[in-house]
Amino acid sequence: MRLQVEHETHYQYSSPVLLSQQLLHLSPRALAWQRCHAHRLQIEPVPGELGERDDFFGNAVTQFLIAAPHPELRVHASTTVSVAPREREALARPRVPWEEAREQARSHAAAFLHESPHVETWRELAQFAAQSFPAGRAALDGAVDLARRIHADFEFDRKATSVSTPLREVMKKRRGVCQDFAHLMIGALRSLGLAASYVSGYLLTEPPPGRARLIGADASHAWVSVYCGAGGGWVDLDPTNDCVVDDEHVTLAWGRDFGDVTPMRGVILGGGGQELEVRVTVTPLAE
Repeated sequence: MRLQVEHETHYQYSSPVLLSQQLLHLSPRALAWQRCHAHRLQIEPVPGELGERDDFFGNAVTQFLIAAPHPELRVHASTTVSVAPREREALARPRVPWEEAREQARSHAAAFLHESPHVETWRELAQFAAQSFPAGRAALDGAVDLARRIHADFEFDRKATSVSTPLREVMKKRRGVCQDFAHLMIGALRSLGLAASYVSGYLLTEPPPGRARLIGADASHAWVSVYCGAGGGWVDLDPTNDCVVDDEHVTLAWGRDFGDVTPMRGVILGGGGQELEVRVTVTPLAE
């Protein structure tokens, strides 16, 4: 599926910002199932310094510096990308018992096994995860069941949490957004010794006829990639929508949690109060 993504971030400040240094994760990854045809960034005001690099996880990062007073900041990312179906292929892979996948992760996915700033593990979370992983069950089947349970037991609520809401509070309230559900699933998997990463990206805003509209469209989205052992590899699952990720998801970046792949973060000098508006639209294009 060929998709057009428009992502606009607009900050307005109550007093001028004297200096702004920002880091962006807005460029789609080049992957076996995903090809970027065009990607353009428009930044207003125009930065005095602009650079690109890859981070530790291989994600494309854009950095810029504005060292002149400005009352607002606008960043518009326009991207054309093709995404191939991958659900069927992922489900057809060899099934590896989760205990074996756990052992193999120590040498193949160690960076995604442990707690991280936004993902902690604790006994109750391990008990919650264990219900999906009886002895000998395939890692993929257990992860699919865990995503299903999160979807069924937790309510999508944009007002229930913020970026700083602790995972324990999400678990207690049983509500949140895609970021919370991704962190919850990652924490549950890691609590059992399984490797899982946080994936940021987008969802198709209006799906083709015959497909349901996914929860979380019209904003940046997040899901989980779980290591399913040798032969099983990494499989992406979306607990917010209870699905194996297919061609309606555009992948931007992955890391240990949201903090590694924040779409836009940085530091400013001045500015006073601020208002933030983010708009995302993903539309299908003719092949």
